[in-house]
Amino acid sequence: MESPCRICGGVVKESIDLGRQPRGNGFLLPRDIENEFFFRLAVGMCDSCTMTQLMEDVPQEIRYHDAYPYHASGSAVHRKHFEQNARYFLEHELTGPDPFIAEIGSNDGVMLATIAAAGVRHLGIEPSAEVAEMSRAKGVRVLPEFFDETTAAKILDEHGPADVVFGANCIAHIAHLASVTRGVELLLGPNGVFVFEEPYFGTVVGKTAFDMIYDEHTFYLAVRSVKAMAELYGLELVNAEPLALHGGTMRYTLGRPGMRTPAPAVAEFLAEEQERGLGEHAALQRLSASMEQIRHDLKSLLVKLREDGATVVGYGAPAKAATVTNYCGIGPDLIPFIVDNTPSKQGRLVAGSHIPVVAPERFRDADPDYAVLFAWNHAEEIMANETVFHARGGRWILYVPDVHIV
Repeated sequence: MESPCRICGGVVKESIDLGRQPRGNGFLLPRDIENEFFFRLAVGMCDSCTMTQLMEDVPQEIRYHDAYPYHASGSAVHRKHFEQNARYFLEHELTGPDPFIAEIGSNDGVMLATIAAAGVRHLGIEPSAEVAEMSRAKGVRVLPEFFDETTAAKILDEHGPADVVFGANCIAHIAHLASVTRGVELLLGPNGVFVFEEPYFGTVVGKTAFDMIYDEHTFYLAVRSVKAMAELYGLELVNAEPLALHGGTMRYTLGRPGMRTPAPAVAEFLAEEQERGLGEHAALQRLSASMEQIRHDLKSLLVKLREDGATVVGYGAPAKAATVTNYCGIGPDLIPFIVDNTPSKQGRLVAGSHIPVVAPERFRDADPDYAVLFAWNHAEEIMANETVFHARGGRWILYVPDVHIV
């Protein structure tokens, strides 16, 4: 199957098909099962700009509804990370007489709260009403809209040019990314920067982290494809910095052409990606083969443990859990529940697989033999918090980069 590239208009050729999938964050009540939304989750790569992307879109209004359940402040690691981001901007970019920063997808204000506390002009652009209200409670100014060229023009007219436009784990979610990039180019001041952090395509391939593929992640960014996108819309990639967040994230910095000297890391990552073949369809084909092996190994392990009489539950209910359970054919018969500390997810079901999500107390009460760690990108933090499980002889099941027991 082929489709036009959302970035450059080139030909996107399909390489991976994960089949019929629900919305990753579509946690539902039992009464809603009958009307559950599904779509075909497939991935391809553009022959021209090499941007890896979904073959089909789920409308953003469906994905980012008023009760959107993801809260970035729920993780201590995330809170620390975004406070550090804010401090960096305050010390290095927001240093003029009246600086201004705009954040696309500001979520619950985890980053902008520090900016607001410093008295710096700011604006969060957040279309999901519930998390936008959480931001306002922290003193953050929020515009409840989706960001595009029209929104950017409105912000520029009211606030003037931005010294920083920031986005974390949202830029690659936006199907109209071309319009977003044009909007950023319009909004940025002469020496302004567009900084965004997204899961790295090299991580998805290198770790077989196929669970990062779901409806919200329209694009899977690499340095090469971001550079091509920047140049196409009047910007320049000036830095690429790897981060440990989410198991392997890249922070990209774009500026106006010629205003900043590109860091050596840009050329270094471009060379590394070429050596790894990340701009070739073969990379996706290798990923597809590894995914199939994980699907076989994970379900086989869970079936064997059930037959042996072992108790197995799930730990962490990120959107990734929907991809894994639906792709691997795992339901409540193999994993009776998944524990998660997000109140808005508790009492609901994982989309598609319909595994119940419960509060963390249930994990301690159940005293399981094994726990499948769906939130594997928070493994260190979770394992440090669940020492009792380990002391009792409990063991973790992970499936990245392959199926193994810790």
